[in-house]
Amino acid sequence: MLERIRASLPALSPAEQRVGQLLLEDARAFAEQPVAVLAERARVSKPTVVRFCRSVGYGGLADFKRKLAGSVNEGVPFVHRAVDAGDKPGELLVKVVDNAVGALLAFRNQAAPQAFERALDALEAAARAQRRIEFYGVGNSGIVAQDAQHKFFRLGVTAAAVLDSHVQVMSATMLQGGDVAVIISNSGRSRDLLDVADIARRRGATLVLLTASATPLAQLAGNGGHPILLAVDHPEDADRYSPMVSRLLHLLAIDVLTTGLALRLGSETLQPMLQEIKKNLRNRRYVNAP
Repeated sequence: MLERIRASLPALSPAEQRVGQLLLEDARAFAEQPVAVLAERARVSKPTVVRFCRSVGYGGLADFKRKLAGSVNEGVPFVHRAVDAGDKPGELLVKVVDNAVGALLAFRNQAAPQAFERALDALEAAARAQRRIEFYGVGNSGIVAQDAQHKFFRLGVTAAAVLDSHVQVMSATMLQGGDVAVIISNSGRSRDLLDVADIARRRGATLVLLTASATPLAQLAGNGGHPILLAVDHPEDADRYSPMVSRLLHLLAIDVLTTGLALRLGSETLQPMLQEIKKNLRNRRYVNAP
């Protein structure tokens, strides 16, 4: 909720922006203080506080405070950071979706286009030279690696998702200059993936690191070989919650890379092939659409 509001501030009036800044400075106090105090602290009128709540998508101040109180708590450990134990299905729907939407908007605003451009340069060069592109991940990140392989091979690109730690070591050892190793990790602390990154770097492959910016894996971007860091930062604590938001963000980053690579490779050859794939898949269905 807070991330979504932070992303929407530029579209608000100056007075409403002051209310938003007050909220972001201390969300717990905002949820507890009366409207008169909030208006005085933000140097606005009381109706402006109510307008702010409506401008960011809520029914009014009471509705906003009720949902804000649920957003600033610590959630249910090991279940979800945005929900309370007694939430009804309707409340779960709003909280879980708002949590995901806020993270997506924050990623949109914070992502570094230069890093994605460098990653696309390396992927395009590898694809055109028919070099290897390997996606490494374990656990939830392994699911993202499999999705990446699925997306890339549809473009006619030699790509593989490597999930087993022993096979990852063998795969990284066989990489060469011109190959690309995309290493995906939510925690950025997996010993297996750190070892694979080190092996791939020493073999001369280009490293693309998809992880949070303040992790041991991300710190490799400052070492020799100049790995490319695609930083994916979010408020989800991987030690307490199932990393759903991070997986959504990683899938989104892979989608950006896939779309960018498809545009660079050109539609003249890709579109007929993708159309043929769709045709053949359609023929596999038991019941076709009219």
